[in-house]
Amino acid sequence: MYKNFEEKYQRRKLLSTYISVVLINVIVVFLIGLLGLLLFNSKKVADHFKEQIALTIYFKDNSKPIEIKQIQKSIKFQKTTKAVIFTSKEEAAKIYANEIGEDYMEFLGYNPLESSLDVYFNADYVKPQIIKKISSDLSKYQFISEVQYDQPLLNLLDKNINKIEFWILLSSFVFVLVAILLINSSIRLSIYSKRFAIKTMQLVGATKWFIQKPFLLRYFNLGVLSSTISVIILYIIFQEIHKHFPELNILQERLTVIIILSCVFTFGLSITLISTFFATKRFLNLESDEIY
Repeated sequence: MYKNFEEKYQRRKLLSTYISVVLINVIVVFLIGLLGLLLFNSKKVADHFKEQIALTIYFKDNSKPIEIKQIQKSIKFQKTTKAVIFTSKEEAAKIYANEIGEDYMEFLGYNPLESSLDVYFNADYVKPQIIKKISSDLSKYQFISEVQYDQPLLNLLDKNINKIEFWILLSSFVFVLVAILLINSSIRLSIYSKRFAIKTMQLVGATKWFIQKPFLLRYFNLGVLSSTISVIILYIIFQEIHKHFPELNILQERLTVIIILSCVFTFGLSITLISTFFATKRFLNLESDEIY
């Protein structure tokens, strides 16, 4: 009876150990997946804000239509350009009249506004030095009266985005390091409870690989289980985020989602196997009097 009770106790203890390993792995791997999503979307959000900054070109009233079309076509096919929007002086007058709520040309007698071209750039080229050079080059055209863009906002955006990206990358590195240590510690503690069995098998002549193999196989299965659970939870979270924030287009970037989920699964499984290998190796290399 005592023997049965002891066996049940050891089984419950072993089961609770395995459950704790799986739970820790699930939590850590899940958080790493969310961090990967944050890293991807932080750049996406930053790129979105960068691409909202417009450089506006104002044309003189005596500008020829052919000149405007040529400069528009030239800018449109540049690799730096995302989009160009032309607004004639008549359209600009209607927009301004709608904004102020009255037709100002009735008492002015003429339209003081100029035709303009709003240029939006690809995020990689939205940098103060690049936009400044483009603005300077465009100002040299005789039929262009003025080139404007929000330089203080551009400088502030560029400076802050670089800082945010640096701190996110640094935080990611620290978190991954902590995650590795947590998974490694949980597995080492689990294998620690089996140190006497490991040493006994070694004393009766079992090879190191023969002892390590069942541990690697068991924790491989636990790694697959925990990583699979993490991937399923992450995918559900991705769906919920996409449902509430469709503008992020998370699920539409299927390749990115697949890469994140694959990396999460591989990371969880790899750390589990590597930690198991070194933990069993450590106890195999201990002397008999050192295991106590």
